[in-house]
Amino acid sequence: MARLTDAAPAPTTGQIDDKDLKAAEQLTQVYGKLTEELSRAIVGQSEVLKQVLLALFCQGHCLLEGVPGLAKTLMISSIADLLSLKFSRIQFTPDLMPSDITGNEILDEEEGTGRRRMRFIRGPIFGNIILGDEINRTPPKTQAALLQAMQEYQVTTAGETFQLDKPFLVLGTQNPIEQEGTYPLPEAQLDRFMFKIQVEYPSFEEELHIAETTTAAGFSELQSLLDTEDILHLQQVVRKVLIGRSVSAYAVRLVRATRPKTDDAPDFIKKYLTWGAGPRACQSLLLGAKANALLDGRVNVSIEDIRYVAYPVLRHRLVTGFSAESDGLTTDNIIEKLIDVTRED
Repeated sequence: MARLTDAAPAPTTGQIDDKDLKAAEQLTQVYGKLTEELSRAIVGQSEVLKQVLLALFCQGHCLLEGVPGLAKTLMISSIADLLSLKFSRIQFTPDLMPSDITGNEILDEEEGTGRRRMRFIRGPIFGNIILGDEINRTPPKTQAALLQAMQEYQVTTAGETFQLDKPFLVLGTQNPIEQEGTYPLPEAQLDRFMFKIQVEYPSFEEELHIAETTTAAGFSELQSLLDTEDILHLQQVVRKVLIGRSVSAYAVRLVRATRPKTDDAPDFIKKYLTWGAGPRACQSLLLGAKANALLDGRVNVSIEDIRYVAYPVLRHRLVTGFSAESDGLTTDNIIEKLIDVTRED
C-alpha cells in the first residue's frame, strides 16, 4: 500500500500534489487529536465520530439512528467546535413548516426614509453542521425542504436563490423504538443520505465512566483543530485519492448483488430483499473508501476500505422482505453475508 511518506506522483490534473500530501498528512495527525479531544466530552462512540468525519470530507450527509440519551446532540455540537464550524440544531415536530428551516421574508422599514421593503431572515439551515433532530417527526413537505437544501446546497424563496455556507453537513436523527406519529422517510429520500450510522449503547466501563464524569465538575472548552479552509481543501484531496480498477469493480459488484431481480443476485438476496441499492451507492462506496484510506494515512484505496464503509452506505438502501423479518435478519446481517460471497477479482 502506498502511504503518505511514499514518493508522490507528478502533479498533474486530478493527481495528488505536494500541497495535497501535506494536507493529508495533517489530517492523519489531526484525526488522532480529534478523537482524543472529543473523548473529553463524549465517552466511546469512536466509530460514530469516524463515520461522521468520513461523510464530512466526502461532502455527504448522515442519518443517525439510536435511542434517546446517547449524547448525539452533544457529540455533533462538539465536532462542530473542534472543526471551527457553525452548528445549528433543528428540532423536527409535526407543526414545523419549511420556512422554519429555510427562513422567512419580513417587511422591513428603512430608518430615515421610511421606505418599506422585504428582507429575508436566514433560517437555521444556514450553518455548516446541521442537526435535524427526529427528522421523521415532521410532515413530508418540511422534510422535502431540508432534502432539497442537502441536494442543491441552496435555498430559493420568493424567486431569489441563496447559497448555503460550505462546508455543509446535515445529520438527521431517528428514534428506532418510537414510531407512533412519525413520517418515515421514503426510500428515494433515504438515498440522499450518504451514510446511515447506528449509535449503540455504551459498554459497561464506558457507561460507568459517563455516570461518574457527568455528575462531577464540568470540563474545559474543546480546542479547535481544523478550520473551514482546511476542510474544503481536504474535500478536494479525498477525490484525488487513487483507486484501482479492480477495487472499483469490487464495489460495483457488491452493489449490483443487492438487487434481487437480477439473474446473478445470490439466492439469499432474492429471498430476503425486495429492493436493492442504486448507482448512488456505488459513488458513496468509492468516496467513503477514499476518505477512510486518507484517515489511515494512505493515498490509495484497498478492498478493506470498501468493506468498512459498506455497512453505513448500504444499510438504509436495502429493503428487506417478510422472510428477513421472520428469520430475525437485519440489513447488517445481509451485508455481512454479501461481503463474504462477493469475489474480489
